[in-house]
Amino acid sequence: MAPDNQSMQEKKQGKSNRGFASMDPQRQREIASEGGRAAHEKGTAHEFTSEEAREAGRKGGQARSESNRARKIGSSAGMSDSSNFSGGSDSNR
Repeated sequence: MAPDNQSMQEKKQGKSNRGFASMDPQRQREIASEGGRAAHEKGTAHEFTSEEAREAGRKGGQARSESNRARKIGSSAGMSDSSNFSGGSDSNR
């Protein structure tokens, strides 16, 4: 039995009606909200203090800044992420 036309098109387009990401955004919010409520009722939900939030923001800003700085240095030196690096020495051949 051959697969139906609709499933063939979904595979070609890379789309599926399965999984959380394929759901309607409103339904995703409903499910996430239920999980959040359950965690708070159970007492396992983490609530950030203002100090914890400040520290997390600082760390994220530093990581982003370092990433951008490294990218600029690499591009100014004529390097790119797809540079030809064999990882070995040519003198061994």
